[in-house]
Amino acid sequence: MDKIIEFTSKTVVLAVNDIDTDQIIPARFLTVTTKDGLGDGLFTDWRFDEAGNKIKDFPLNQKKSDGCSILVTGSNFGCGSSREHAPWALVDYGFKAILSTSFADIFRNNALKNGLLPLTVSEDFHRMLIDNEGIQVTISLETMCIQSSNGVRENFELEHFSRYCLMNGIDQLGFILNHEDQINAYENKG
Repeated sequence: MDKIIEFTSKTVVLAVNDIDTDQIIPARFLTVTTKDGLGDGLFTDWRFDEAGNKIKDFPLNQKKSDGCSILVTGSNFGCGSSREHAPWALVDYGFKAILSTSFADIFRNNALKNGLLPLTVSEDFHRMLIDNEGIQVTISLETMCIQSSNGVRENFELEHFSRYCLMNGIDQLGFILNHEDQINAYENKG
């Protein structure tokens, strides 16, 4: 998992409410045993027609979205079935953060465990992002702030454990393994 401390990116907007995990990564992609390549299936039923051709007006297929690592979405992002493949696909595609007014709890937890920041923003800040698609935004885990290039900023909340893991580029297992000496010492107490 890559460390996330601070990064800057343009935004790409997909202002659709209630995007569920089957839309993020359809069930037919769940048979894989690795995270690698899952980005190719991200929003596949929205990105491609039945013949496999890109749908030109879909935001991720437009030139302006190239290199964007921040996705702005509608409310209740990641609803539906529990599917860890959804954050895997978003990360593999190149996203580091999703900004929305709300997230499904299971998706939010899965995202944080897999190096993806699901940040809840206010309605006003969200509206500004939608109205200014492609705006440059800096997200800092040190200051817990989102700063846009037009001078608008918003603080966000993130629980300490998730923040620690993201800033150190470790998942929950990595966190536990960092304490292996203490765990062994405790287990070997006689």
